[in-house]
Amino acid sequence: MDDFIAARSQMALSLGFHIIFSCIGMVMPFFMAVSHFYWIKTRKPVYLNITKAWSKGVAIFFATGAVSGTVLSFELGLLWPNFMKHAGPIFGMPFSLEGTAFFIEAIALGFFLYGWNRFNQWFHWITGVIVGLSGLASGILVVAANAWMNTPAGFDFIDGQFTNIDPIAAMFNKAWFSQALHMCLAAFIATGFAVAGVHAYMVLRKKNVLFHTKAFHIAAIFAVIAALLQPISGDRSAKHVAKYQPAKLAAMEAHFETTKSAPLIIGGIPDEENKTVKYALEIPGFLSFLAHGDFEAEVKGLDSIPPENHPPVAITHYAFQVMVGLGSLLAAISIIYLIALVAKKSWLNKKWMLKLFVISVPLGYIAIEAGWIVTEVGRQPWIINGIMRTKDAVTPMPGIVYSFYLFTAVYASLALIVTFLLQRQIKMVPEIYDVNNQNENEH
Repeated sequence: MDDFIAARSQMALSLGFHIIFSCIGMVMPFFMAVSHFYWIKTRKPVYLNITKAWSKGVAIFFATGAVSGTVLSFELGLLWPNFMKHAGPIFGMPFSLEGTAFFIEAIALGFFLYGWNRFNQWFHWITGVIVGLSGLASGILVVAANAWMNTPAGFDFIDGQFTNIDPIAAMFNKAWFSQALHMCLAAFIATGFAVAGVHAYMVLRKKNVLFHTKAFHIAAIFAVIAALLQPISGDRSAKHVAKYQPAKLAAMEAHFETTKSAPLIIGGIPDEENKTVKYALEIPGFLSFLAHGDFEAEVKGLDSIPPENHPPVAITHYAFQVMVGLGSLLAAISIIYLIALVAKKSWLNKKWMLKLFVISVPLGYIAIEAGWIVTEVGRQPWIINGIMRTKDAVTPMPGIVYSFYLFTAVYASLALIVTFLLQRQIKMVPEIYDVNNQNENEH
């Protein structure tokens, strides 16, 4: 492994772990706030117990997200100094604001964790809401910085120099809203299904049934709403990519030739040498519709883009298929759950319904990882789209290969520790919360 590959691999590894921690940290506080609200309104102990249990999970992921995010900050400076030298003054604003949001989140979390029976109950609840809002703001600001790499704005690039810098225009670039919306919904989907699936598993095992049933439904509602909204966000994102990053869209769809009424490809194995896709299911005209809202519209293929600017087609295509496939599966589960809520109440207590959520526990996070592969790999060979190539941005420090191995071990250990802490937290839910021990007025 050469230094260039090691530097990129270390950054990918760090991002791959951090995105999971940050998504959970963004979303879990909202679950906690809802259960806390129910406790204040109903005074049913089960909601107080859920709130306190979830607050411990929020604290765990706040800590791990802070650690992994700090590592990323150092890596940007150590591994990508050429990139930061030019890009830092342009898109540094969202990173600075993200630090402010993180600071507010830390204060609010401290108030919430240690404010039981010390603050007015509504002020205490508001601190929990602020934890969620500031965490969500942090995620949006970081995604805005990433969106700038896809659709750079806020500067003039003249004779290799970045001039006339406008940080506001850079932060609110053309991709920031569609990308932030898509990422936030994905975080709610992944975390909602994961949390609901864990509680569904405990219900199936008949452990603390009332506690886990109430918790399951809170998380499931968030997941279902986000999963049903995501296709709208995905359609917006697809049209944006078609307009501003046609090479990425072509790689996503393994679309080699510029054509009108372009078919949507489902599955398939791209053959980059022969410019074909084997074993794919094609839906005529549908790619043109998704990209431009017109079944007859022309969609640019890789043949219209210089070969040296082609993204890795196979990786991008497979990752896109995984993201869309898993997203569609979770949307289907959401429709089933919504039908159960509205018309088939008996389904809610069926084992098959709970098993659907148990199976879905890892799926949302796999889809998120696949989506980030599409975003990053699909932009290659550019780190700043159309401006700076990735190979020109990295200046690996000596011994980066060994650093990559070290960080791999560190992140693997961190994942094991977090898994252990969460498993212990679930087991610590006391038996007194079990449905058999609840008073009738708690049902």
